[in-house]
Amino acid sequence: MRIEAPEVDEFLEDERPSEAEELAIYALGPDDRASVRVLVIDDEASIRESCESVLKAEGYACDVDGRAEDALKRLKGQSYDIVMIDQNMPVIHGLDILAEVRQRNAATLPIMMTGNATMEASIRAMQAGAFEYLPKPFTATQLLVVIGRAAYQLLKVRQLSGSSSQDGVLVDRGDLKILGVSKPMREAIRLAMKAARTDASVFITGESGTGKEVIAQYIHKESRRSRKTFVAVNCAALPAELLESEMFGHRRGAFTGAVRDKPGLLEVADQGTFFLDELGEMPLPLQAKLLRVLQDGVVRRVGSERDDAVVDVRFISATNRDPEQALEEGTLRQDLFYRLRVVPIQLPSLRERPEDIPLLIRHFLEHFWRRHQLPGRTPPRLAPETMEALVRYEWPGNVRELQNVLENLVVLSDPDELIEPNRLSTLDSGQPEAGEGGGDGAGSFARGLDFRAPFHEAKDALVARFEREYLAQIVARTGGNMSEAARQAGIDRTTLYRLMEKHELSRGAFVS
Repeated sequence: MRIEAPEVDEFLEDERPSEAEELAIYALGPDDRASVRVLVIDDEASIRESCESVLKAEGYACDVDGRAEDALKRLKGQSYDIVMIDQNMPVIHGLDILAEVRQRNAATLPIMMTGNATMEASIRAMQAGAFEYLPKPFTATQLLVVIGRAAYQLLKVRQLSGSSSQDGVLVDRGDLKILGVSKPMREAIRLAMKAARTDASVFITGESGTGKEVIAQYIHKESRRSRKTFVAVNCAALPAELLESEMFGHRRGAFTGAVRDKPGLLEVADQGTFFLDELGEMPLPLQAKLLRVLQDGVVRRVGSERDDAVVDVRFISATNRDPEQALEEGTLRQDLFYRLRVVPIQLPSLRERPEDIPLLIRHFLEHFWRRHQLPGRTPPRLAPETMEALVRYEWPGNVRELQNVLENLVVLSDPDELIEPNRLSTLDSGQPEAGEGGGDGAGSFARGLDFRAPFHEAKDALVARFEREYLAQIVARTGGNMSEAARQAGIDRTTLYRLMEKHELSRGAFVS
């Protein structure tokens, strides 16, 4: 059955539901579907009747209206989970109806329908709050895919809102788990779930270590592209020339060492998801080149005089900096930013979600104990004072820093050991208070210094130790992001690399 089409077309091979979509459609039981109320608003009777017939046959509760005025009156007295809206309604435009739906009930998922689908129109609809954009004509299967995805998300949100969340598991996809009970973390996951059902570009902001790549992976796994490749590139980790070659590929002879043609990661990610971490560190000329991929899907390799490939890539970008400030400073192109920031997601810092810290601690203790210790042994325990100190700590490195601290404690602990606060001396001095003898002040820092040595020799040794420990802390805190580490240290990146080399420190040792 094809809705609004005079003939019946087969459901195309490449339009088959993804693994996530199949789960959304077929995992819903009769009671689940019966609990979802759908309103269809369309001035064409054939569309209304077809949608109503298909949805009721699947067990959904469905009402229809042919006039926007009647639909808005209905919405005053009744609540709907999903509202399907024809974009080109007479009298009241579909986007105005959508705005009214969102204002009356933020939990309602609007789906925009149109017979004149364009990229610009779909972006406007998504920015206005549409859950999905459904071009006409569409098949019954396509309708059920979209409604199934929306219903699946509604039920997941209901579970999150109505559960006691004792375990705090917001996402559990085997190798990918996200924990939290805090309001800002729940909101971030809600937006991620919503964005995952679309191909809209997502822009994730948050401090270093908040889990931006984890959210990006979750969006990919929940998307229709989940069977394709997820490619991640850290724009701060590579020099400009190497970054361009990695992303766009190169032609043989483009530079010294280019002995063969090589496709770039954008070509590898075709039909999949491309994650750009630390976008603000990308050089401006490369941003201009990336913009063409966003506009036309065209990839030109380094050293090539022609277009080498056309790709279909879903972009997810992230930065730990304020993007508005980057725009003002001219380090981020405005046209690129607004194309990538269709769906913005802000991840909270760990100090903004202290109620989540005990959940994360228990998870990491169990996780690292299974990884590093023999099975059957009883894992270590935290003394109440130790747990309190960890919750009070501000965690400048966020979840990544917490993860590293817990792994250190596990590796150095015996089975069933009670971990006291004095074991927390690896954290920044002053927070949390680690108890007597556990601080990291001047006395403990100078411990082991040979005071019998000449003054300048002792001073050089102390400075060298300070440099090494300072560098280790700041690079670990930023997860190996050298640009951010240099920025926090107040030195340029060249100086940071020189000091790292001097003290034989490897950036990779601090990237978990």
